[in-house]
Amino acid sequence: MPQLLGLDLDIRARRLLRTLIAQYLADGEPVGSRTLSRSSGLDVSPATIRNIMADLEDAGLVASPHTSAGRVPTPRGLRLFVDSLLELQPLALDDMARLRRELPPGPTTTLDLLGNVSTLLSAMTRFAGVVTVPRQVDFPLRHIDFVSLPDARVLVILVFSDNQVQNRIVQLAKSVEAHELEHLLRELREASSELNQLLSSTVELAAASFAPQAGGDDVLVSGQTNLMAYAELANLERLRELFEAFQKKNELLQLMEVCAKAPGVRLFIGEESGFTALDGCSVVTASYGAQGRVLGAVGVIGPTRMAYERVIPVVQATAGLLSDALNRAATAL
Repeated sequence: MPQLLGLDLDIRARRLLRTLIAQYLADGEPVGSRTLSRSSGLDVSPATIRNIMADLEDAGLVASPHTSAGRVPTPRGLRLFVDSLLELQPLALDDMARLRRELPPGPTTTLDLLGNVSTLLSAMTRFAGVVTVPRQVDFPLRHIDFVSLPDARVLVILVFSDNQVQNRIVQLAKSVEAHELEHLLRELREASSELNQLLSSTVELAAASFAPQAGGDDVLVSGQTNLMAYAELANLERLRELFEAFQKKNELLQLMEVCAKAPGVRLFIGEESGFTALDGCSVVTASYGAQGRVLGAVGVIGPTRMAYERVIPVVQATAGLLSDALNRAATAL
């Protein structure tokens, strides 16, 4: 029997709460006792249903909007529903086929792959799709090249194992001759396994080459404007806070990094995220990785009134397929 903060629910209360939440998630309207009586399949009187609803309201699981005699689930009620009352099914075959079809099948950079995943999650759920970008140091360096430039500058060309190419211009304290760069490159190519040790002999060049690039994307977000279609989020002040969070990304990155550290699916409902901008939202995430290492998290952000039974499997399956794609890319090297 599910228990929440010391609250025990009997079979009738569980059935009515599940019915109320399913109905609310489907149409977004407060659910009245008469509707519950018809939909729950329980042979109880309307008075009994009202009494049970009053108990659930006292427990903080449902609430009565001022404009309606019906009730809606609270974030606390939704949490109990997801944890104890929701019966998850495997992702529908059509949805899985779409994921496989629309994820890039051939070689691509990790950044392009993650951008595609973010867009695909948004399209499949009609929410905002979110993906964290791994640090470049999580991918081995496949190739490096140096080009000497005027004024003590060097163009460093880095090719990583995920096919990402980065070109950086490094300003040195003094000029380096072309033959010195060629000598360094020859040593690097002859002993690639000792790359870090060899680069340590040219500390200035190494530090500047592998330092994080300014303006890099730590989180990719797609479909933010989808959230404007939901009445629950249609308050201008709420939307402004939400879009600012998407733009600045700092809090969002913190939340996604927490999610990446935990296996399986993570779900935050309303205030559970700890960030005011997401108080009216639910965040569903799952971690992804390659070769036994966690690299980040994928997920969606939408209103608390979402079809959890479908969204959770979509996010979970997407994380799995992304991990498979990254593993294939790693083994193809």
